Amino acid sequence: MDNDLAKLLRSVIREELEPVNERLERIETEQTGLKQEVQIVKQDQELIKRAVLYTNERVIRMESILENQHRIIELLSARSIEQEALIKRIK
Repeated sequence: MDNDLAKLLRSVIREELEPVNERLERIETEQTGLKQEVQIVKQDQELIKRAVLYTNERVIRMESILENQHRIIELLSARSIEQEALIKRIK
């Protein structure tokens, strides 16, 4: 009789736990999906980080070029003024 009671208890427990197990399986499936989504976001963040670093490097190079051009323009401007002064003296 104890054996029958134990079987009955196991059966009842299984029946009661079945919805809990199903819910747990759904939660685990959702968690796996969320982990995959987080991984994709991390990959996207890495791509954005690379793009930002590349853009920053290009901006720094452009700033350097502009500074060089500005110096050249100032030098050419000074030479132009000197040449105009020489031309006026010659005339």
